[in-house]
Amino acid sequence: MELIFVRHGEPQWSIDGIAQDDPGLTTRGREQSALVAEVLATQDQPITEIIVSPTVRALETAEPLITATGFEPHVVDDLTEIRMPDWSDTPDADVQQLFRQAQQRHPDDWWTGMPGGEPFHDFHKRIAEGIVNVVADRGVHALEGDDRLMWQVTEQANQRIVIVAHAGTNSAAVGTLLHIEPTPWEWDRFALGHGSISRVRLIPLGGQHVFSLRALNDRAHLPRQLRTR
Repeated sequence: MELIFVRHGEPQWSIDGIAQDDPGLTTRGREQSALVAEVLATQDQPITEIIVSPTVRALETAEPLITATGFEPHVVDDLTEIRMPDWSDTPDADVQQLFRQAQQRHPDDWWTGMPGGEPFHDFHKRIAEGIVNVVADRGVHALEGDDRLMWQVTEQANQRIVIVAHAGTNSAAVGTLLHIEPTPWEWDRFALGHGSISRVRLIPLGGQHVFSLRALNDRAHLPRQLRTR
């Protein structure tokens, strides 16, 4: 099994100076998405499935790949990015100021998330359970006890699955599969640009299997002018 995590293209977070709750992509974001589709749809080893977060920016990013492959995407609600407070009708400048202020908090306080939003503890639990369920539904199961760092394959696991989601989602999911202790600043520990590709592959080891990191924040398919974060 290989999981290919794609971060959505650049979103239009602000329209006429007003913050957007569930934005679509910018023109540049659509260009990034087209190049993601081009590189993934033309590789020698074909992909077998597309999984998508339900947000507009993720669905729009997946669109060119869906068109190129003809796959019906599987939407997984649990792969949504960390839920922010309701900033509808809020000036974007005010939202950016809130983020700058939050950046100065003590690290222990980051676990609570943004005031009025989803706590990071809850977010990480949601993503961890979501990605574990995704692979379990496809025949790969987390082990416990002394083998808790290993994965058991109960079915033929030769899938090559693309997951189109978010910076926080992809970081937390990759960390879960690699059994890395979470932090509430996953977005900065694993810096993933718009339209970036990260890959983990299941390999046999010690009589069971482990996930092996093969790429992180790969943007070789994007020209320099399309590399945004």
